[in-house]
Amino acid sequence: MTYQVLARKWRPKNFADMVGQEHVVRALSNALDQNRLHHAYLLTGTRGVGKTTLGRIIAKCLNCETGITSKPCGVCAACTEIDRGRYVDMIELDAASNTGIDNMREVLDNAQYAPTSGRFKVYLIDEVHMLSKAAFNSMLKTLEEPPAHVKFILATTDPQKIPVTVLSRCLQFNLRQMPAQAIIGHLENVLKEEGVPFDVPALRLLARAAQGSMRDALSLTDQAIAYGSGQIQEAEVRAMLGAVDQAYLFDLLDALSRQDGVGLLAVADNMATRSLSFDAALQDLGVLLHQIALAQTVPEALADDLPEKARIDALAQTFGAEETQLYYQIVLHGRKDLYLAPDDYAGFTMTLLRMLSFRPEAAGLVSNSPAASAQKKTNPSVAPVAAAANVQAPPAAPYVAPTASAPGAFNGDWISLVGKLKLGGMAMMLAQHCELKSMENDSFKLTLPPAHKHLAEKPYQEKLKNALTEHFGRPIKLNIELGVTTGPTPVQVSQNQKAVREQRAIESIEQDPFVRDLVEQFDAKVIESTIKPLQQ
Repeated sequence: MTYQVLARKWRPKNFADMVGQEHVVRALSNALDQNRLHHAYLLTGTRGVGKTTLGRIIAKCLNCETGITSKPCGVCAACTEIDRGRYVDMIELDAASNTGIDNMREVLDNAQYAPTSGRFKVYLIDEVHMLSKAAFNSMLKTLEEPPAHVKFILATTDPQKIPVTVLSRCLQFNLRQMPAQAIIGHLENVLKEEGVPFDVPALRLLARAAQGSMRDALSLTDQAIAYGSGQIQEAEVRAMLGAVDQAYLFDLLDALSRQDGVGLLAVADNMATRSLSFDAALQDLGVLLHQIALAQTVPEALADDLPEKARIDALAQTFGAEETQLYYQIVLHGRKDLYLAPDDYAGFTMTLLRMLSFRPEAAGLVSNSPAASAQKKTNPSVAPVAAAANVQAPPAAPYVAPTASAPGAFNGDWISLVGKLKLGGMAMMLAQHCELKSMENDSFKLTLPPAHKHLAEKPYQEKLKNALTEHFGRPIKLNIELGVTTGPTPVQVSQNQKAVREQRAIESIEQDPFVRDLVEQFDAKVIESTIKPLQQ
């Protein structure tokens, strides 16, 4: 006999064999047992979660010779022929290749005739969203007044493209992506039945690579069996998938915790020498950072049998929660932008350098680069605020060097004063979001919008008061009240200036002769959201 791939050999033949779709199975089983039948079922979900398989099971339930049941016998002529794809009263159509109205009219014309041998004539239409508008309109008439002997089972990965008039006439079931643990459990059962040796860490890699698709998981398992000469081991699966050994990920984060740039690049160079996938490395690094975040916030969510649990717990103690969240975002954006990089190595190492250069300090984001550190030493009034990937730091007022004005000299310009104060982090944000109401007898009265009331914590107020005291050379009193601001605050002024710079940058690009030629000759469009001014 010819070899049958696992995805086909282990395709579920009844509801009991379905994995990870208990919510759909329960609803359909109850409806069939109570003989509460609908004329049209819509099955939605991503690829490989069982839409077509479920459609065939429903067809068996409706046409089994034992009667309408949620537990078809599997041995009668109807059940066996549906399994083999030969049942005359079950018509399977691929809407992707039969999109036109002529195809649909031919199908619907035949729908009026009684089934040849079964109880119902079942139409299973896959990727139904690919039908044309005219084809949908043609189907709509039959869905409005369906013959008693016809059942429609529609399957799609994109239900948003189906007209509402069709959706409203269908009983809709959304099939979920398979949880990794469900995939691992199913693979264990399959491999035991197949007599294939395996180790569980290898199955974890296959489940993760399948991204919720059981069909993909079984196809990858077939590939892994061939790659591993009849067995599935973690090392072989990692090599097949181009995944990075977890040890390298921990080495990367260990070097990052020490701020060891040389060590970070050494790991990347080693990966390049071994021709490992940098895209897979960033994906795995994101998974590891997610696990570290879980260990920091919800420790019980991590499985006790996780092989790397001890090292994950150690890193959870090494990094702050803010660092973990920031590095996770940097990794996500690094992976998204990898295809834009000159090459994968450059994109990967640039992501590592971003993680090395930026980390939360106090409550603001500051640069760890040598240049920024030197600037901070020579000019302590500057808090270098950085934007890593799309992580935006709180806008800072432009730096203005303190003047040697006489103590007590203040002209009421709060916006300029904030730029002179030696502040950073949350205290700076507090100052930037406040509006000055009055200043009398060395007492500043400020108004803070209620939306930013979290900035009015006592430690931040103390830092602001101390900065004012240092600036004026005498004790300053500070009174902050929540209320509506009537004039621009420092942060609003900064945002307005930024908006002006961005608008000027957009106008500059749109007026560029080369860009204008592209727009006129090729109907190109300028994506304004991608334009950033050179001077932030």
